[in-house]
Amino acid sequence: MNKLLKSCVVIFVKELERLVRFYGETCGMTRVHGDESHVVLDAGGLEVVIHAISPHVAAMIEISDPPEIREENPIKICFPVSSIEAARATAEALGGRIGPREKEWAGPGYRACDGYDPEGNVFQVREATG
Repeated sequence: MNKLLKSCVVIFVKELERLVRFYGETCGMTRVHGDESHVVLDAGGLEVVIHAISPHVAAMIEISDPPEIREENPIKICFPVSSIEAARATAEALGGRIGPREKEWAGPGYRACDGYDPEGNVFQVREATG
């Protein structure tokens, strides 16, 4: 295993900069590098690559407002955040949503809640508990 490389996940999106801003601000990630087709965000031990769908395919995709939630996707990414409440407010301001406090649940050492981004991709945020 190469110690210099981090694990990464790629999220394919229609609106590159909108989703870069959404994940960067909602989940507190830092922009590492990118170009017109993709941006790499650092989430600590994981890199998240926000990758634009090719223009001819993107032209065929309609994103509703609010977006249709893609709950049938077999993969969900979980991001650590310092505050679920703060992430909830940021997500809402940027076109996504994190479920209400009543939808949160606890695991060993964390609280968690599911949400979706402006294109309907489901994700989860986790806040450490004492």
